Amino acid sequence: MEEAKILVVDDEQAIGDMVEIILRKEGFTLIDVCASCKEAELQLMKKGYDLYILDIMLPDGTGLELATKIRKRSTAPIFFLTAKAADADILRGFMHGADDYITKPFNPMELAARVKVQTARYMASLHDKHKIYEVGEFRLDVEGAALTVRGQAVTLTQKQFQLLELFCHHPNQVLSKEQLYEQVWGFDGFVDDNTIMVHIRKLREKLEVDPSRPEYIVTVRGIGYKLQV
Repeated sequence: MEEAKILVVDDEQAIGDMVEIILRKEGFTLIDVCASCKEAELQLMKKGYDLYILDIMLPDGTGLELATKIRKRSTAPIFFLTAKAADADILRGFMHGADDYITKPFNPMELAARVKVQTARYMASLHDKHKIYEVGEFRLDVEGAALTVRGQAVTLTQKQFQLLELFCHHPNQVLSKEQLYEQVWGFDGFVDDNTIMVHIRKLREKLEVDPSRPEYIVTVRGIGYKLQV
């Protein structure tokens, strides 16, 4: 965990400082804090990170735009930490590549727990043994974090990658929404249906010839989803 590199982008200095203090108390030491898109982009030119925490409203752009740029180069987890709490804003965040969405004011312990879970999983995934799944017309290279569909390279967000790997590891097995949320997001109990539905839909758009009539990730009504092979 101490090796994980984290970038925090928030134009409110008090929030940026608070997040840094929270994370340092949890043992994270490699933390950079920026107050604008320009500062963040300069940092991204210098190095990569293992987790990003972004505000949406920034003085020279938006966290959504920044997330899109990050997602083109990295599968590392992206968190939005923002005051924008409407359902439409949350869905928009996930559609721009977010792995988690936390609204202000926030619970410091919850933020720390979510960051610890996601960085641990991401760091572990970087050291997984080489495993390749070939299903129908797609091929998932776990070690290389690479997906090809009908011979074309396809980019996945970290959560999309984790979902697809989970499905591939359990072919033809029905996975409930509770199982998906616990295994991929790291929390049991409450299940955010919108979060799962958005990620499944985006994953289908990348895998299926006709996402409205999926051949691979199919819905088992009233239970969950399964990878049909």
